[in-house]
Amino acid sequence: MLCLINRVGILSKSLQNAMLKNAASANSNDIIYPCPFSRDYSIPSTQAWRLLKVFLSYRLVLACLFIYLFYQHSGPLPLGPYGHQLFLNGCWTYLLLTLLSMISVAWRFTGYAMQAQWLIFTDIIMLTLLMHACGGVNSGMGVLLAVSIASGGLLIGGICSIVFAAIASLAVISEQVFADYTDSFAAISYTYAGMLGAAFFTIALLAHVLTQRSTQTLQLAKQQRQTIIKLEELNRYIIQHLQSGILIIDKTQTLQMANEAALRLLNLAILPTHLAAISSQLSEAFNSWLQDAEQDAIQLKLTDQSEIRSRFMVLPAGRDVFYLCILEDMSLYNQRLQQSKLASLGRLTASIAHEIRNPLGAISHAGQLLSENPLLSPQDHRLTEIIQTHSVRVNHIIDDILQLSRRTASRRETIVLQPWLEEYLSMFIMEKAIDANLIKLCMIPPALSAFVDPGHLKQILDNLCQNALKYGDAEAGPITLRLSLFQQAPCIEVIDNGDGIKKEHLAHLFEPFFTTSSSGTGLGLYISKELAELNQANLSYHLTAENHSCFRLCLLNAEQSLIEI
Repeated sequence: MLCLINRVGILSKSLQNAMLKNAASANSNDIIYPCPFSRDYSIPSTQAWRLLKVFLSYRLVLACLFIYLFYQHSGPLPLGPYGHQLFLNGCWTYLLLTLLSMISVAWRFTGYAMQAQWLIFTDIIMLTLLMHACGGVNSGMGVLLAVSIASGGLLIGGICSIVFAAIASLAVISEQVFADYTDSFAAISYTYAGMLGAAFFTIALLAHVLTQRSTQTLQLAKQQRQTIIKLEELNRYIIQHLQSGILIIDKTQTLQMANEAALRLLNLAILPTHLAAISSQLSEAFNSWLQDAEQDAIQLKLTDQSEIRSRFMVLPAGRDVFYLCILEDMSLYNQRLQQSKLASLGRLTASIAHEIRNPLGAISHAGQLLSENPLLSPQDHRLTEIIQTHSVRVNHIIDDILQLSRRTASRRETIVLQPWLEEYLSMFIMEKAIDANLIKLCMIPPALSAFVDPGHLKQILDNLCQNALKYGDAEAGPITLRLSLFQQAPCIEVIDNGDGIKKEHLAHLFEPFFTTSSSGTGLGLYISKELAELNQANLSYHLTAENHSCFRLCLLNAEQSLIEI
């Protein structure tokens, strides 16, 4: 019997450790309140049924162990005059109840609370009968009831653990009273029974405190888990929607992760597996940075003529070390630089323009008065006309310079391009008083939205359309105002039917005061380029397949949510 108690003691400790481990690692998704006397203890549903199965496994092993020891015992057992048959019947009944409970738990015929309470209650009754068959409390079998009390505290918790302790104490005392009344044993120990009952209540209280702490730990773990999930989602959203591209690579230059901005800046549909597949120049720069940490920046020029600045940083992650490559669109840098440049240029040009306009006004007025003199010869009238013509031209240059100096910050908003372009074209035709057949509108993907300042967009298109009317060939066909999607960006193209710009003029096309016309100021394309950069757009010149001039304005896609930092 001492061997039996030792084996059962080891098994009970394993059961308690398994229950504590499972309770600590529970997932708090489905909460129930199994104890009918209290609602202050919650236990996860899935994990609770798993704990119940662990307890049933303990009962099955215990019942089989009792039966095995009964049939394999070669010496006398410390049983009463009727103890052999009672012990054998009790063991088989205990095994049968355990098997039926396992079927009930597997099919979940009733709720968790009822099954758990039934298991603990039958465990107390059956172990009390087996204890009586083995000689009462002096046999040491009563210690197994402590396992049942502790299991009740872990499986159900709350005040139920105290109730089970009271039931077990009453069962042990009742067994001693019955044994004393029937003279079943030679010695009756009420003191041992009372001490055993006190131990039951102590274990119940400890189990109650343990379950409360486990509940608090689970609730704290659940809150922390939810906080971590929210932070992960927030970090993932911020990284994916940054304007700057993010590449995470290891020492072998294998790409681990990239955000949407990186794919957009690099014009990639899917992420390559290696850094060299993106750019050999970027791969060489990374190797150089590993050898010399001061060389942490490089400027890349992609096939579409866009420029990207990349920087490298060390990204420690525990034992592993990763590296962070930050890709920045140079248009953002140019936009900030342009805003600062325009602020300084505006103050200078405004003062100069005002100083020039005052004497220019006097010259123009004097020339007009002189032209009204009837005594002037035809040659002198021609000279006064030259004075008036060039005064108007200089005044037009001053207006352009003042317009450049008064450039305000970009106030971008989301606009749907199709209706906006239709309205713009009708207004442009009306303002310039031109034939509506001179310009046609072509929209391949109609549903495109851009994030741009409407006033700046109108001014850019005004300059481009006026140049198309001026330098294009109207007899060869109308000017085409085309809306298309180029590299995931909405683009507006202005195509005329002229001969195109000469190659020697392309390098100076967007420079200020560069013009091939005797009457032009050379500021139209320059201002348009500056306005495009203020809106993080790109204005470029291309030749079509028919060698016609095409100015392409690529805008920010309003459907892409970006976070500016």
